[in-house]
Amino acid sequence: MAKFRVDAIYDSIDERVREEAKYVLETGSTVRKTAQVFNISKSTVYSDISQRLKNLDLVLWKKVKKVVEHNKRVRHLRGGYATKLRNEKLKSMKKGDI
Repeated sequence: MAKFRVDAIYDSIDERVREEAKYVLETGSTVRKTAQVFNISKSTVYSDISQRLKNLDLVLWKKVKKVVEHNKRVRHLRGGYATKLRNEKLKSMKKGDI
């Protein structure tokens, strides 16, 4: 996996957008996780990969768009799974207290 300049000050917005796109492609990361890694807001990441990237590199944008669309399709499953794990943990903690 390539090294990403996540905490760097980028020379241009275009450079940051390309780094974010490469990160999403290589890791399959969500917008939320990408925002955390690059220490920027989710809305900035979304704008970067949905609007700015399209104007910079159409081929890269199409690849990233597929990953983002996949993440959108499965987000309800991730949320449901996280809730299930949380509830199981709470249930096991209650049993341990009895």
